[in-house]
Order: sequence, then C-alpha cells, then structure tokens
Amino acid sequence: MEKLIYIYSIVAWFILVILAIINGIIRNSFYTEVLGELRAHQVSTLIFCTLIIAFSYVFFKYSGVTGSPRDYVYVGIMWLFLTVAFEFLFGHYVAGHSWEHLLADYNILKGRVWIVVLIVTALAPSIAYRLTDHSP
Repeated sequence: MEKLIYIYSIVAWFILVILAIINGIIRNSFYTEVLGELRAHQVSTLIFCTLIIAFSYVFFKYSGVTGSPRDYVYVGIMWLFLTVAFEFLFGHYVAGHSWEHLLADYNILKGRVWIVVLIVTALAPSIAYRLTDHSP
C-alpha cells in the first residue's frame, strides 16, 4: 500500500473545497436569482459533480501518485468523511448554520440533491483510476 497517495489526496481534497466554494459563489452571484434557489442548487450540484470527476481524473493522472484499486476506494471514503465533517463542523460552528439548515440539503423529497455530491466524491478516485491507464 502506497502511503503517499493518502497525503497527496488530502491536499487534493482541500483543492476540492476551494472549487466547492468558488462554485457556490458563482451560483449565488449569477444564477440563483434567475433560476430560483432550488433549481440553482440542483444545477450547482451537477456542475460540482462534473468538477469533482474532472479534477480527480487530472489529479490522479498527472500527480504521479499511485496505489492499488483498494487505495483509490479508501481515498474516496476518506474524501467522503472529510467532506461531511467539513460540511457540518464548518457549516455549524464557523458559518453559523443551524443543524436543520445543514440537514435540509439531504431531503431528496424536496428536490435537494446534495447527496449526489457525496456519492460522486466517494466514487471519483475509483472512477479516475479506471479512466486512466490502470483499467483492465
């Protein structure tokens, strides 16, 4: 098991956080007013999922880090846990959002699709692994 993949992947996750913040700023600044909050949330989710996969592909293809298929699964799980922890800890304790507000993005019955970001985040390293020269 190559340990370097985990260290580099933590750095990569911080870049994903920056991309998420930029995505949110663009959503709030440009198309929330036109689309409405729910539709803008959904569009922003789709855009960010695309960014996660594209970034993961570029990162794993060109960073030089390697690992087994299992390592890429573990990186995805690590990214998932880091994302959820960041969302709730930063969202509540720094941004001041209520727990109800934070949990609202998980309500698929109301059109909230944040869960898709979490699924894509968990799967992106394995998808990148398969899209690069590692596929069987």
